[in-house]
Amino acid sequence: MTQFIKRSFFPVLFAVLLGFSCTEDDEPMIPKEGIEKAHLVFTALSGDDHLSAHGDHFHGIDGATEGESVSVEFDAEGNAIGGGHLHLDPEVIYKVELQAWDYQGNRVEEDFISNKATADQYKAFLIGSDFILNPDTDDESGAIFQPRDMEYGDGSPVDGKYEVTGILSYFIVGESNEGGARAVSYVLRKFDDLATKANVERIDWNADDYEERFAGEDVLDLKFEIHAEHEEEDDHDHDH
Repeated sequence: MTQFIKRSFFPVLFAVLLGFSCTEDDEPMIPKEGIEKAHLVFTALSGDDHLSAHGDHFHGIDGATEGESVSVEFDAEGNAIGGGHLHLDPEVIYKVELQAWDYQGNRVEEDFISNKATADQYKAFLIGSDFILNPDTDDESGAIFQPRDMEYGDGSPVDGKYEVTGILSYFIVGESNEGGARAVSYVLRKFDDLATKANVERIDWNADDYEERFAGEDVLDLKFEIHAEHEEEDDHDHDH
């Protein structure tokens, strides 16, 4: 009987030890790549008459005063998980900032514009709604989305409208687009050809055929709704 126990014990012990040494926990962890979450931060601007929409761009941005901010939060698939039904005043110009985090918790939005060679691969669009564009109006009442990055991560200046990417942008809905919810997507596109970016004009930000015209892939596709309406007066303003 004792001999049987000895003979059967050691194979079992070896199998147990082998099981512990070959568990999945011992396999090297591979960091998950990509963007885990993102925010779009909209900050209302105010100023004097120099702050205005003009054609396909804005005047007076540099001297504007920043006001209240509101943030839309997105998951790894680009779905809005907070603030996804965004209320904007149609006559207010908003600064729009992209914030993005990788799966290790690091901020990574600046990686897209770390230098000119890198930034030449990327451009932001605001796609998905048939906005009346400001250049198509007679009274400057249309929509403008203007990427306006000022410098690359290495400190060198961004030179002109064809170099801007859209990690920092400015946006106005315009009274011509007031009313109703509009489903839109902030898209950051990576081009197949480095020469493509120089062909993207300011008015192309809402082009429904951008995928065909500017070959590449969408690195980010952040989906949310914009509801353009004037702020209602407080209830106490109507008290008698």
